Amino acid sequence: MNHKDKKIIVANWKMNPSTVAEARRIFAAAKRAAAKIRRATVVICPPFLYLPALAKAAKNTRNIALGVQDIFWEIAGSYTSQISPVMILNADAQYAIVGHSERRVLGETDSQVAKKAILALKLGLRAIVCVGENLRDEKGEYLGFLKNQIRNSLQGVTGKLLENLIIAYEPVWAIGGREAMKPEQVEEMGIFIRKILADIYEQEAAFKVPILYGGSVDAKNAEAIVYQGNVQGLLIGRQSLEPESFKAILSVM
Repeated sequence: MNHKDKKIIVANWKMNPSTVAEARRIFAAAKRAAAKIRRATVVICPPFLYLPALAKAAKNTRNIALGVQDIFWEIAGSYTSQISPVMILNADAQYAIVGHSERRVLGETDSQVAKKAILALKLGLRAIVCVGENLRDEKGEYLGFLKNQIRNSLQGVTGKLLENLIIAYEPVWAIGGREAMKPEQVEEMGIFIRKILADIYEQEAAFKVPILYGGSVDAKNAEAIVYQGNVQGLLIGRQSLEPESFKAILSVM
């Protein structure tokens, strides 16, 4: 992968905004900004409730797609409150975040993440599998934690399914406006993650898996993180809900 590859910018709205009218407004601004760029695909991941309204607004648009913030690992059945990948596809979404740190802190396990990723990939969704250490230590033990997390979260994901796999590296300590990683740190971790993928799969296939960075991304650091950090895109939280900030981030892609 190189600087000329099309980047993937994922907007994770989390549990925001409060109304469908506000969701439409934020989406309209993102759509206008996305129409002006050529080197990135913008993936909006709103609360599931807003998907039908935004799917209508997304028709015949350029450089923009819809995704969801989570899925379940079964197609249908007696699973109260859960949303299956089939429902996601029928709602015109093409991407699914799985294993976000805010899901893991609620008890989601690597095994559950793997089951979600497998089903999403088998059904043709692009699965954005989130990984990342909670803290860093001088001994480098966080690297072992990350290696195990990646291996376990991809358990059962075969080489045939890699075409639609995306890895989002989100160090938990950098999330929420504290401090983004420096570009050189991002690059180092990207190399480390790709080596783990190459150990699991064939090197050529592993090299094609896009790696995104998430954690306190803003208009000031986005360009350096992507192009100096040598990642294939970004996973953006709160800044994606601020139209001017998000527009500024997209403008440097």
